Amino acid sequence: MSVTLSSLPPLLLALAAPLAVSGGAPERAPPPPAVRWTQMTIHERLIIRIPRMPRGAAAPARGFTPVIWQERKAPRCVTMTDITGAMLDREGEVDLVVEGVKRVRAKLNADCPTLDFYSGLYLKPTGDGKMCARRDSIRTRSGARCAITAFRTLVPKR
Repeated sequence: MSVTLSSLPPLLLALAAPLAVSGGAPERAPPPPAVRWTQMTIHERLIIRIPRMPRGAAAPARGFTPVIWQERKAPRCVTMTDITGAMLDREGEVDLVVEGVKRVRAKLNADCPTLDFYSGLYLKPTGDGKMCARRDSIRTRSGARCAITAFRTLVPKR
């Protein structure tokens, strides 16, 4: 039995055409390019701004005597999310308003002028979410840093 080209179905002829042109065996596809690995690191910078409260915001209504604050022992750390504002009262100290009612005084290192905090202060968040004395610092708008040496709780003097 002999097979002639005219007896083969047209589809089979179309499939066999590349084999006849190339000399028999199909060409191999080129190998895929080598895999390249790259690493990308994303750094996130987050700063918490604590607004400076004007002195009048802390003053009592007319007819009352101003509050005189007395310092007491305080914990070494303050939770950052509880801080709602800051007031400048004395050189080298920043009074922090905590949870809207309490006050904590941050004692700063000796070479830190508080005049730089005219527009508020900045905190760099920590892993534990706390600002601690002898570990953390507060920052001015210009980028200067002042180390916190201690915290003192403020209570009204009776």
